[in-house]
Amino acid sequence: ARRDKRRSATLEMERKNMLRPKGPIELPVERVKNDVFAEGEQSIEERIDRVLNYEIRIMSGNSNQPLALEIAKMLHVNLTNADVKRFSDGEIFVSIRENVRGKDVFIVQSTSPPVNDHLMELLIMIDTCKRASAKRITVVTPYYGYARQDRKSAPRVPISARLVADLIVAAGAHRVLAFELHAGQIQGFFNIPVDHMFAIPVFADYL
Repeated sequence: ARRDKRRSATLEMERKNMLRPKGPIELPVERVKNDVFAEGEQSIEERIDRVLNYEIRIMSGNSNQPLALEIAKMLHVNLTNADVKRFSDGEIFVSIRENVRGKDVFIVQSTSPPVNDHLMELLIMIDTCKRASAKRITVVTPYYGYARQDRKSAPRVPISARLVADLIVAAGAHRVLAFELHAGQIQGFFNIPVDHMFAIPVFADYL
């Protein structure tokens, strides 16, 4: 019995030695060359720029394209090519010319005058990104229309700010980035995260 036990222990040790690697594991040269970062990039900034260029997509409607271009320029990314046009009967049509599947999409669109046109553009762009399998859709609204209708100031009047929030959420947005809302409680109208930003620190630098 002892001899069989010693023999079993010896066979177990031999089996472990066979499974153990004989030396250090080396990655193929092709795998190293095809890493996330391109060959020749040295600085952290260049690597971050490459990752951002790959992951982030910035879109814009017709409300303020110059602002969207400036944002894309500061982030060192290109503005996503998208057509936002109208049919002869006034219907809005959106077509994204680039792949946004699995990307982090930021839609820069104010609901400024003409409010209804820009709001409808925003909703259709959100739906377009959702159906194009975007990973996350963030709505950037420097001006939030209907914000002054945030409460019932008289009988038989709507709370339009809540209605607009419901439309944005129903369209498929995952997050909202708003600036200088008419009232802070408008953030509570959304069932998604809202980042409420203030422009006063920026204006203070010019005073």
